[in-house]
Amino acid sequence: MFIDFTKVELHAGNGGKGCVSFRREKYVSKGGPDGGNGGRGGNIIVVADTNLNTLQDVRYARIYNAKSGTQGASGLKTGKNGDDIYIRVPVGTLIRNIKSDEVVADLIKPKHEVVICAGGKGGRGNVNFKSSTRQAPRYAQSGLDGESGHYEFELKILADVGLVGYPNAGKSTLLSVLSKAKPKIADYPFTTLEPHLGIVKSGEYKSFLMADIPGLIEGASKGKGLGHQFLRHIERNRLLLFLIDGTEPEPESAFNALKKELTSFNKSLMLKPIMLIRTKGDTLGKIEQSKWDAIPEFLMEISAVTRNGLDKLVREISHQLDEA
Repeated sequence: MFIDFTKVELHAGNGGKGCVSFRREKYVSKGGPDGGNGGRGGNIIVVADTNLNTLQDVRYARIYNAKSGTQGASGLKTGKNGDDIYIRVPVGTLIRNIKSDEVVADLIKPKHEVVICAGGKGGRGNVNFKSSTRQAPRYAQSGLDGESGHYEFELKILADVGLVGYPNAGKSTLLSVLSKAKPKIADYPFTTLEPHLGIVKSGEYKSFLMADIPGLIEGASKGKGLGHQFLRHIERNRLLLFLIDGTEPEPESAFNALKKELTSFNKSLMLKPIMLIRTKGDTLGKIEQSKWDAIPEFLMEISAVTRNGLDKLVREISHQLDEA
């Protein structure tokens, strides 16, 4: 199951109490204070893990409580620190504080670690309050409380190329042919119910990551169909590749409708490099080429079944990514 959004409750550990103690040994009449400090509370740390591609594990463990530090002891012994909790998430996860609506972490690099909730500092033992005028302090500090709060975890897929189009435009077929990805392919709309990723080789030592986003329909930016749920993943793409079925009678109107949905969701998406291709070239009859040539972003016609035009398409995408 692909899960790209969840809410969690996080509680870091509290600091341990400081110790009030005095040194007592035979023949040492005035040993003085020797109470140790309390241990630090456990932190809650989020780590970006390249082996994960969904927030499923986080969703089913929605409350995280780190252990508190233990109390200090006599003999200047510091209490044990609370164990840290590590939450592993996919690369591309955005973490937002629900109360303040502030983004506290954006994990876009592998193995990136961020302390979301810091454990409380341990209290100081009475040895820390000894002075020339206060030689027998009989108090120590309590530990500080650890940070806590409610947070949103949102996954935005990191891909070089995002495939955008209406249902059954041929996005899944193209991804399956260019890479080793195995998205569901069928002759009915909305066969793609979740994003799929595939690595496309563009040279001997070059490749790029392509993402198949569920098909968009008019009103997707307002929640219709499946588009609204997955439009967030397009925000991370470096290049947008629009696919329109070659049988579409008004390709320019269809293309503008797709761009309108993206603009309604996030205007900055139109600042990305955009390419448009005509799909299903193997099933087409006579085409009114002038309607397609009127679209500045139109690049070429392809057929994922016969592989016609795919090599050129990969070269063009690789060139655009190099320039971007």
